[in-house]
Amino acid sequence: MTRTLLAAALLLAAGGAQAQKFEGLADTPQMGWNSWNKFGCEINEQLIRETADAMVTLGMKDAGYRYINLDDCWHGQRDKDGTIQADPVRFPSGIKALADYVHARGLKLGLYSDAGATTCGGRPGSRGHEYQDARTYAAWGVDYVKYDWCDTKGLNAEGAYTTMRDALRAAGRPILLSICEWGDNKPWDWARDVGHSWRTTGDIYACWDCEVSLGSWSTFGVMKIVDKSLALRKYAGPGHWNDLDMLEVGNGLTPEEDRSHFSLWAMLASPLISGNDLRKMPEAVRKVLTNQDVIAVNQDKLGVQALRMLTDGPLEVWIKPLAGADWAVLFLNRGEQVLERGYDWHKQPLSDDLSKRSADLKKTAYRWTDLWQRKTGDTAKPLALKLAPHGVTMLRLTPRGSAL
Repeated sequence: MTRTLLAAALLLAAGGAQAQKFEGLADTPQMGWNSWNKFGCEINEQLIRETADAMVTLGMKDAGYRYINLDDCWHGQRDKDGTIQADPVRFPSGIKALADYVHARGLKLGLYSDAGATTCGGRPGSRGHEYQDARTYAAWGVDYVKYDWCDTKGLNAEGAYTTMRDALRAAGRPILLSICEWGDNKPWDWARDVGHSWRTTGDIYACWDCEVSLGSWSTFGVMKIVDKSLALRKYAGPGHWNDLDMLEVGNGLTPEEDRSHFSLWAMLASPLISGNDLRKMPEAVRKVLTNQDVIAVNQDKLGVQALRMLTDGPLEVWIKPLAGADWAVLFLNRGEQVLERGYDWHKQPLSDDLSKRSADLKKTAYRWTDLWQRKTGDTAKPLALKLAPHGVTMLRLTPRGSAL
């Protein structure tokens, strides 16, 4: 009997068929950094060490970012016993030493694997080695596994991801499981108790509203992914999030688009996983990624994904109920021209069926704070909007406590 089959048999004998994911690891959407969007396969241990240092020195750790995640191509080969090894040229010190370095800075380390025999980059996948790999990751001190879906011929998605969940549980170290199955098998229907988040679409691309075909595969711009995720809000909540993919902030979008992208991911309760080069990050990009008022909307304990409440030509109005009695409200200009518009709060009460909350702004005034411009006001009078192309105004509303 192979080691993998033996581990599975022992887990089942111990009642492992009822294994659950580790709770408490993603009560709010996870925050961190991932290597893929900027570096692809060109990663090594020096890059990861420098990125961990930058996350601390640039204030990202203080803003809530915790995970430093290696994506595809960290792998070497399996040894004679089938144990996965790190690439000896790119990671000569090994993953355990790298995890120790990251942990010493108060951060956590994540790794990438795949449910198939090979990863998307052609490295060894975990198929047939799930329990063995999980034990290896635990021994190395890994805190996060992003689990992809390439080369999965003949596999059932729910079964494959459940196997890795059970393997991680059997290994004993609390590890967050990020399901990267691209939404092809509707993970929102079955993954709540399997993983901590699940991708809703194919990969993101650093553009505003495009779709780029890569042969049999397509990648999507910011708004394409937002539109594809509209119907999924009821599935998101503490411990189980719709993952709109890693952030492209700082990777070639305009400054307005960077702010809008980050604001939308915050409103939609998506994991905030930076994908840029932190070591060379311009100050303007750092300010976007560390805006703690916007991050607070994403990390709100209520955990309700935003609702697109209104579409009026290029103007969209999004609302997100927050813990307590606050609301986040986002005004988005999807158009190509500057948009000037007045918004009368009294004509459009805020209402959200998921949280069973509503606010009649004719009866109760709210103070608002602009989370990017730091302006303040209240809902007693109409809001004057001037939105750049692809720009947003994002407000937090707090009851003023007095009737109008």
